[in-house]
Amino acid sequence: MILSPAIISLILSSLLTALFAVYASAVGYRIIRHWQLDSGSELQLRLERKTYLVSTVMAALFGISLFCLFFFVFTVDGLHPLFIGAMCAAGALNVNPYGYPVLFVKVATCVLGGIWLIVNHADGKAVDYPLIRFKYKLLIVIAGLLIFEVLLLVGFFWRMAPNLITSCCGTLFSADADTIAGRLATLPSIPAKVIFYLSVVLTLRTGSHFFLTARAAPIFSYLSAWLFGFSFIAIMAFISLYIYELPTHHCPFCLLQKEYYYIGYPLYLSLFGAGITGMSVGVLNRLKGPDSMRSVIPAMQKKLALVSMAAFIVFTAIATYPIVFSDFRLEGY
Repeated sequence: MILSPAIISLILSSLLTALFAVYASAVGYRIIRHWQLDSGSELQLRLERKTYLVSTVMAALFGISLFCLFFFVFTVDGLHPLFIGAMCAAGALNVNPYGYPVLFVKVATCVLGGIWLIVNHADGKAVDYPLIRFKYKLLIVIAGLLIFEVLLLVGFFWRMAPNLITSCCGTLFSADADTIAGRLATLPSIPAKVIFYLSVVLTLRTGSHFFLTARAAPIFSYLSAWLFGFSFIAIMAFISLYIYELPTHHCPFCLLQKEYYYIGYPLYLSLFGAGITGMSVGVLNRLKGPDSMRSVIPAMQKKLALVSMAAFIVFTAIATYPIVFSDFRLEGY
């Protein structure tokens, strides 16, 4: 096992988040069973006080979780010189079977946590808290993922030892790699570009239509989810190649390194912001049935759609800049 202040901080922050999420889920379970807003009982008053506490603390902890996602990748990337064959975080994550599952679970908890915060904010704007049971059911699911994340994270660092032999990113994301990542990274560049930019245009067009007419919220949400997922494939298939100016370097992690001016951080942050807000438009659309939500949710949906479209534009601009202004031409290879 390798120990460092960064690793200890990651484990402790994940453990703290998971423990409080478990406590919040226990409160949520009681609320799901006993919440009655028109009751003046002592139990109801206690539940109301606790839900304010849970909402405040979970907002802070989910913010920490998003920071820890990027800090996790940053930390793992800093450990890669300890392993034979590793050139960046891609190789360090591959030193044992826990690395990539930890990353995927962290991404899932950040996305769901962001959606929970938006639902919680909408619920707090209504006087009768009509979404309280839904948001605590979702929190129970997130708590389960957070516990799973802690177990994977401890397993990953526990089984990590210096001088382990691993694969470099050039091997993991190549045509010779018999893996899903290898196949996705080596998709033909022209079809990948067509799908990506067509998805961007359709998402922005649908988002603009929703913003102006308040119609087609589910379609915009589905397209946002699709574009969020496909953008990671596009990064591996062609976007990263223009940043590296190498036709065989498909790594999505080296973008976070100093040699490339840490361009990966604004790239991924804008993508996460766009995906979470865009998907939340559809989630809120399914929750606007109660009378108290009919005046709250439409206004929130429009703001979220606007933020999502702006973030997708920022992501697309960062991704497109090297394609347009670089001397590198991918299709020449």
